[in-house]
Amino acid sequence: MTQTLAGELKWWQRGIIYQIYPRSFQDASGDGVGDLRGITARLPYLASLGVEAVWLSPIFTSPMRDFGYDVADYCGVDPLFGTLEDFDALVQGAHRLGLKVMLDYVPNHSSSDHAWFQEALKGKDSPKRDWYVWRDPAPDGSVPNNWKSFFGGPAWTLDERSGQYYLHQFLPSQPDLNWRNPEVRAAMYGALRFWMRRGVDGFRVDVIWLLAEDDRYLDEPENPDWQPGMIEHASLDHIYTQDQPETHAYIREMRQVLDEFEDRMMVGEIYLPVDRLLPYAGTKDTEMVHLPFNFHLIGMPWDAAQVRAFADTYDAACVLAGAWPNWVLGNHDQHRFKTRVGTQGYRVAQTLLLTLRGTPTVYYGDEIGMENVPVPPEKMVDPAGLQQPDVPAASRDPERTPMQWDSTENAGFAPAGVTPWLPLAADADQVNVAAQEKDEGSDLNYFRALTRLRREHPALVGGEYHSHDAGYGDVFAFERTLDGERLTVLLNFGGETRAVGALANGETLLSSLWDAGAVGAPLRPFEARIVRAGP
Repeated sequence: MTQTLAGELKWWQRGIIYQIYPRSFQDASGDGVGDLRGITARLPYLASLGVEAVWLSPIFTSPMRDFGYDVADYCGVDPLFGTLEDFDALVQGAHRLGLKVMLDYVPNHSSSDHAWFQEALKGKDSPKRDWYVWRDPAPDGSVPNNWKSFFGGPAWTLDERSGQYYLHQFLPSQPDLNWRNPEVRAAMYGALRFWMRRGVDGFRVDVIWLLAEDDRYLDEPENPDWQPGMIEHASLDHIYTQDQPETHAYIREMRQVLDEFEDRMMVGEIYLPVDRLLPYAGTKDTEMVHLPFNFHLIGMPWDAAQVRAFADTYDAACVLAGAWPNWVLGNHDQHRFKTRVGTQGYRVAQTLLLTLRGTPTVYYGDEIGMENVPVPPEKMVDPAGLQQPDVPAASRDPERTPMQWDSTENAGFAPAGVTPWLPLAADADQVNVAAQEKDEGSDLNYFRALTRLRREHPALVGGEYHSHDAGYGDVFAFERTLDGERLTVLLNFGGETRAVGALANGETLLSSLWDAGAVGAPLRPFEARIVRAGP
């Protein structure tokens, strides 16, 4: 596939994006919740990882009913996290260390506490009424249609004062903004400019594929594949609330705002099949998001043949579309990938993420092998879980627990005697940064070895991708080539030793088992190996 010299790539193409969930990274204030000053204190650690950019989940003023994804002021920092001055200090500190800073941008909905919605509630004649999506009741007085909230229940709530319903695809306290209204779009673009003037380098745009709804407000068809135990939202086929044509027009406008500033970017949260995902990158004439998030590795079976087939298809589709690939294994909405693939598969997955062609996004703590933390019902705080108690997988608390820094009380996340907002892992005294810093063979040092290889070998960043048939269904082998250098990545998903022949010939640059072994040695169970082929 098409190769690109690493020096020609933008920072968001050549580097690794590291996502921080601010509530859970470092508590500097001593209230049990992470904050901006805590993140700033940990910037040297982030720089040591070899990542390019730090993405912060929402820090805006919010009542925190959905932990910041319900924004009450798009141009303010919530006091829980600190002040604008704290944010400025974080940006300045990051830039001094060569790190870019990205913010979460939540344009689909605001908080019901936002001044805009409070004004809209004053009546149908309010100047802000049309800033949100309102509908009269159905003829029988019930909700306007069958649309569902992602968090369970109807996507409509009655405003008893006016007799109309307002739309919310998440909590009732998260009313959807009406992007058809140009005043709304102007206000939201103003927020982007506000943060870019403060030095923000990029944005992760929340649920960007939901910005528009079909204006006929028709019932959505039932999903024939839905089964009890799945979230209620999945019971419908969302043909009228997702991926609407108008959304593309809004994103093109959004891109024009980013292009007013030098070298800024945005990545869009989009859960769609590849053929509907890549159009969000736009074309050379009408550019849209720089990276439409590719979440497909998260949901597919951990099977070498299936992963290879998808990687081949996706890479080829990106080349055809002129889009830059990207890869994700976990985030604040998805269970920890080590929990999904298992301890034995963990380094294979980590190697895959950091060696495929495209931009990797890493979730905090994955570099030390953090796993899901069981959160008992009485300590659950995530609204997605609280509103769907019959769906065990609905809660996102297990993947949002505090970062594990050392073996002291609260794992170094918060001062002793303070109760963290979510419980810590039972093994935090063993699985933590301090312990792994001292262990040459640790997961943390393996992560750093992978990022060092990316810096030392441009083929892993800008090189072509081509997969090989390794002769076994549980081995995924591919090569990255650039300017005469050829690196082969060998990933054994299974528990059997596999002789892969000439694919293993060459100098072993890195093995997940650390020892290089003889040239051409068989691939050991659950081994990831990166080999530099000879001339």
